[in-house]
Amino acid sequence: MVKIAIVYYSSTGGTHRIAMAAAEGAASVGGEVRVRKAAELAPEAAIDGNPLWRAHVEATQDVPVATPDDLEWADGFLLGTPTRFGLPAAQLKQFIDLCGGKWFTGKLQDKAAGAFGGAGNIHGGQEATLLALQNVFYHWGAVIVPVGYTDPSLYAAGGNPYGVSFTDPKGGEMPAAQLAAARFQGERIARYAAVLSANREALSPMPAKA
Repeated sequence: MVKIAIVYYSSTGGTHRIAMAAAEGAASVGGEVRVRKAAELAPEAAIDGNPLWRAHVEATQDVPVATPDDLEWADGFLLGTPTRFGLPAAQLKQFIDLCGGKWFTGKLQDKAAGAFGGAGNIHGGQEATLLALQNVFYHWGAVIVPVGYTDPSLYAAGGNPYGVSFTDPKGGEMPAAQLAAARFQGERIARYAAVLSANREALSPMPAKA
């Protein structure tokens, strides 16, 4: 069974909903899925200043906090984040920074990787944020699996080829089109991770000649 880790940060719930839809998609094609949230860094006063943020924190107490071991365990992974000025949220960035030991020992290479995220408005930096996350995958030696335009659901969700993206519904329902695209992205990452996992020995560096 292919193993998929979905690690995300969400303040008011939008990225969480996309993460859960992607998990459904990965599970639908036989994936064993871990959904993990990045640890919260914001002070309580900031969280309390936004009722939607506080409500989401309380509603997701049962979601385990991500550790680098989750990515080592996985055959493939998706990282999700809201946009912060065209960059990933600090909470997810801290998680990434904690993965240095796994990167150094080659535990993250040759695994299928993808990204998803959203912003407060349609031109709020979704593409820039996804591309920034993919820079991390280059360094890790992971195999980037973009969604491209490989399924009709992606067009309906706005046609972002770098990964599923959304405009923050601000407490409302996440559009069905985005959820469908996220399920497809989960399926796609699981299918590619299965191929890479089955051929990991062939992908390993050749031993040095004497």
